[in-house]
Amino acid sequence: MTTIAEFSVKKPDGTELDLSEKLGKVLLVVNTASKCGFTPQYEGLEELHRKFEGKGFEVLGFPCNQFGAQEPGNAEEIASFCKLTYDVTFPMMGKVEVNGAGASPLYDWMKGEAPGLMGSKTVKWNFTKFLIDREGKVVRRYAPTDTPARIEKDIAKLL
Repeated sequence: MTTIAEFSVKKPDGTELDLSEKLGKVLLVVNTASKCGFTPQYEGLEELHRKFEGKGFEVLGFPCNQFGAQEPGNAEEIASFCKLTYDVTFPMMGKVEVNGAGASPLYDWMKGEAPGLMGSKTVKWNFTKFLIDREGKVVRRYAPTDTPARIEKDIAKLL
């Protein structure tokens, strides 16, 4: 069975992060954007990260410019925005595509493991969230309208 450990992703500096390093942690993987109506969710994501990071939880942010060109910045601009506007301390990865031929293999796998509404295998918008358990398996997909606070109980159950 495939797990998150079989994937690697690019960090903002272009180096690779082997996600096997994240086994043993509960993860919330989120495609983010700086100019979206859901952008204020960074605040709630950071609250979750700070509340549970000592218990083996981590948020992983993946900037994506596929929806309304709402993440036009480069890695430095995105990092600056996240830090200055929302005091984000959780790891932000390099910019990715989540749908189509250029989609990140990680996102292709997560979409297959937790399809969206009516079995959809696409990400519909920014701030779609995937909850991953300590064994590296996808537990659930959350819509952009699902606030971080609404997900807190599900995270706590896995810790």
